[in-house]
Amino acid sequence: MQRLLADSYRRLAATAQVTTHLVVLAERFTAERLDALAHDRGAPGAGLPRVLFVCSHNAGRSQLAAALLRHRAAGRVAVSSAGTHPGPGVAPHITQVLIEAGADPAGAFPKPLTDEVVRAADIVITMGCGDACPVVSGRRYLDWPVDDPEGAPPAVVRRIRDDIDRRITDLLAGLPGT
Repeated sequence: MQRLLADSYRRLAATAQVTTHLVVLAERFTAERLDALAHDRGAPGAGLPRVLFVCSHNAGRSQLAAALLRHRAAGRVAVSSAGTHPGPGVAPHITQVLIEAGADPAGAFPKPLTDEVVRAADIVITMGCGDACPVVSGRRYLDWPVDDPEGAPPAVVRRIRDDIDRRITDLLAGLPGT
C-alpha cells in the first residue's frame, strides 16, 4: 500500500500547481486505485457497474460527466475519471455549471489514467479528445464527441453540460440494475 501511495503522490505532484492538500489528494487517489484493484480481482461488494470517463486534462469534460453520473445514479454506479495528461485543477467554470445542475463538484480533482482503473471499469468513455486508453478485453469502450469547454463562454459550457447530461441519461437507461 505504501508503494501505491508513493506512486499516487508522485503522479499528482507532477502536475500540481498548489501542493497544500497534495497528501490528502494522494490518499484519496490511492483509495480509488485500491478500490479498482479490489473490483478487478472480484472482491465481495465490488459488483456495481463501473464507468470511467477519460479526457486529456481531466479538468473539464470528464469531470462534468463523472459528477453528473454520480448525481443521477445516486450510488448505483461506481464512477471514476482520469486524464492522459492531467491538469492542475478542475476548471472553475466547470464547478459553477455543476452546482447550477445540482451536482456536487466537491472533492473533484484531476487524476492520471492508471492501468488498474481501466481494468476495473466496465465501460470506458473518452470525451471526444482522441485520448488513447489501454485496451482491456471484456470492457466496453465509447467515445462521446463532446466540445471542449476550455475558454468557452458560460452559455456554451452550459450547452456542453446539457449534452453530456443527455448522454448520461441514455447510459443509465442501458446499465443493468440502474
